[in-house]
Amino acid sequence: MSNLAGKSAVVAAGAKNLGGLISTTLGERGVNVAVHYNSPATESDADKTVAQVEGSGAKAVKVQGDLTVPGNVEKLFDAAIDAFGSVDIAVNTVGKVLRKPIMETTEDEYDSMFDINSKAAYFFLQQAGRKLADGGSVTTIVTALLAAFTDGYSTYAGAKSPVEHFTRAAAKEFMARGINVNNVGPGPMDTPFFYGQETPERVEFHKSQAMGGRLTNIEDIAPFVVFLADEGHWITGQTIFANGGYTTR
Repeated sequence: MSNLAGKSAVVAAGAKNLGGLISTTLGERGVNVAVHYNSPATESDADKTVAQVEGSGAKAVKVQGDLTVPGNVEKLFDAAIDAFGSVDIAVNTVGKVLRKPIMETTEDEYDSMFDINSKAAYFFLQQAGRKLADGGSVTTIVTALLAAFTDGYSTYAGAKSPVEHFTRAAAKEFMARGINVNNVGPGPMDTPFFYGQETPERVEFHKSQAMGGRLTNIEDIAPFVVFLADEGHWITGQTIFANGGYTTR
């Protein structure tokens, strides 16, 4: 039996893609999951993920909210506590990608990118620190671009960069309660979010930079999140670049 069985988790953007897989993977290990989704557009995905978690024998609840509003982050954690009694694991997969030159980026685009990728991450960490049970685990999904440069992603990489510092600070602040806090930085991921930003030629280049000549799959990343919440609990304050060698350090 998993060491995680009977624990409870919050997964931000947990309805589909990587977040959905993390939700269902945790459910398979007996973890109750609060599946967050942003808007009615992804509610049906949340319903499917909730059903899959419940099909594994764990409990699940869906929670909607725009997490760029700090009050909604608090409501997400409170909903999980109301449903399960406590929260032990917090995973933030919220993100938005934009590839656009600095000279063409609008103020609204800049604000949106930092609200989604940076502000939401900060207040997610804050609520995790306030609401997680002692011995808990927090993981934020960041990007391989924190360790590499690819042109056009100034607001994406720029907005994810502060999360490394937030994580180091939170790891120290939460340490006395036995809560580990980490980031996982995937390479370019084989999801719809990536392809909308790139030409076919650039996609092939990105593939060529990683082991096996392929993009990162969501199945490559979910096990790291589970590991950090379980056997890897001694790891804290770190960014783990799981990208098949897309970046090397």
